Amino acid sequence: NRPMACLGVSWISVPKLTLHAKPSMPPCDFSPERYQSLAYSRVLEIHKQYLSPVEAAYFQTPLLLHQGHMEWLFDSEGKRYLDFFSGIVTVSVGHCHPKVNAVAQRQLGRLWHTSSVFFHPPMHEYAERLSALLPEPLKVIFLVNSGSEANDLAMLMARAHSNNTDIISFRGAYHGCSPYTLGLTNVGIFKMELPSGMGCQSTMCPDVFRGPWGGSHCRDSPVQTIRKCSCAPDCCQAKEQYIEQFKDTLNTSVAKSIAGFFAEPIQGVNGIVQYPKGFLKEAFELVRERGGVCIADEVQTGFGRLGSHFWGFQTHDVLPDIVTMAKGIGNGFPMAAVVTTPEIAKSLAKRILHFNTFGGSPLACAIGSAVLQVIKEENLQENSQDVGTYMLQKFAKLRDEFDIIGDVRGKGLMIGIEMVQDKVGSRVMLPTLLTLKEKPQWLARLGRALERLTFRIAPPMCVTKPEVDFAVEVFRSALIQHTERRAK
Repeated sequence: NRPMACLGVSWISVPKLTLHAKPSMPPCDFSPERYQSLAYSRVLEIHKQYLSPVEAAYFQTPLLLHQGHMEWLFDSEGKRYLDFFSGIVTVSVGHCHPKVNAVAQRQLGRLWHTSSVFFHPPMHEYAERLSALLPEPLKVIFLVNSGSEANDLAMLMARAHSNNTDIISFRGAYHGCSPYTLGLTNVGIFKMELPSGMGCQSTMCPDVFRGPWGGSHCRDSPVQTIRKCSCAPDCCQAKEQYIEQFKDTLNTSVAKSIAGFFAEPIQGVNGIVQYPKGFLKEAFELVRERGGVCIADEVQTGFGRLGSHFWGFQTHDVLPDIVTMAKGIGNGFPMAAVVTTPEIAKSLAKRILHFNTFGGSPLACAIGSAVLQVIKEENLQENSQDVGTYMLQKFAKLRDEFDIIGDVRGKGLMIGIEMVQDKVGSRVMLPTLLTLKEKPQWLARLGRALERLTFRIAPPMCVTKPEVDFAVEVFRSALIQHTERRAK
């Protein structure tokens, strides 16, 4: 059994552990049903003949998943995997959580769908519960179906309210794949030659590990970079330098008045990138001086995943004008939301009759309420803080042990491990990591964005410390073998 990770669109795995003791997989008291569906060979034929030609499978031999339970996944052969990527940071409270399942089954027997032109209690109950978790004046909720759709709507809101066009986002940002949001997304593999996302401008990402400025006191994280830092406790020099770059964008690349600024509280697809403390607060002020609104993309960071706060923007001590959310909101069920102020909502209403056929369906809202209830009852935000900090510190010890680990960063259960050739000097990306062998026992994602190679680790928020110990030891064993192989 091997751990596996992803490089771009092809997966690479850790070689078979033969010379070192194999870590013992933690127990699981759940037994999956016997797989009785399509043969693996038939699945491959159908996929090739009828499904999207875009190469998206995480493994060269694609994994055929059959069942999930909490932090565990089971394939068609009954093999068990520890999920450390949560279906791309989407499964928040656990695969097929029994309490969420029960609520969904009850609602399925009562009412699946009615458009929001009709009232139904699940929508109103959910709106009240979600609103209670957001500060004033963020109290008007638009229910949609995906993160791309939520960000699409937020862009429209910003332009309708400001009467301006230009919207700024960070390089390395990922805000969706719709034709509109592709302008905000600044990761090369998502860009295309055709016109899309007009009126969007990128600005330098204030990355304190790989960027030109940064040091050992910049991030809001239990683990800092190993770059030297001469900053005073209350003055981050890197922050000031990156703010000057942000000002340069405002002065040269956009109109005098702008529509808005999008930011993930922590960048996800770009490798769990954190900004210097205080940066977003000052950037928000500069945007508002230009007439723009500030949008926090909480699609990956929201719902307690960062541990210290329920929303990622709270970790920066800022109050956005618009918040978008998806993924963990429904624990994998297609659901998303945009939350804004009454003033901005009225500006949109003057311009367009916004309607969404499936947004706010009875089934989605019942599941959304169940997810919020489970997060509260099972103290999953607190677990994210406790287990996430424990895991960060464990991986930081591996960084100190292995030269090819350049940086460990993140908050709560949103963690990045960046792999490099030279972590002290150039921080050049590691060209390849490990050779393809067999299927994994520990699932994480190794994403390549811009000039970085980073493991993105974001397990379901129910993960435990013994499971973290297992994952860390599997990773360590793989690194030892990789190091030994390179030395030969």
